[in-house]
Amino acid sequence: MTQLRYKIQAYLGREVSLQDDVEIEKNENGVETINEWITTDKAKPTTEQLDALESEAKSLEDNSIVRGQRREEYGSLIDQIEYITENGLDAWQTKVQEIKTKYPKESE
Repeated sequence: MTQLRYKIQAYLGREVSLQDDVEIEKNENGVETINEWITTDKAKPTTEQLDALESEAKSLEDNSIVRGQRREEYGSLIDQIEYITENGLDAWQTKVQEIKTKYPKESE
């Protein structure tokens, strides 16, 4: 089951701040619920509204995982600059494309 934050992100149509937009809590069974709805963009969604966004939320969650995998392979900014300095920009762009092919995102 998709994390609640991604369902809320799909509902709002933007990134969600767990400090400024919504407070989520997990019960003893690991079930997430909205504890407090802070944002004023839209009214607090119903469970049914959020459940209807499961597919879109799953894509958002999967793409978030892919971005993390890519970041790990890219290395730190210092590592990236060092690679470009030692191997050239064309080599870096080739490496980036290889990483993107290895970890493809779902369509957004």
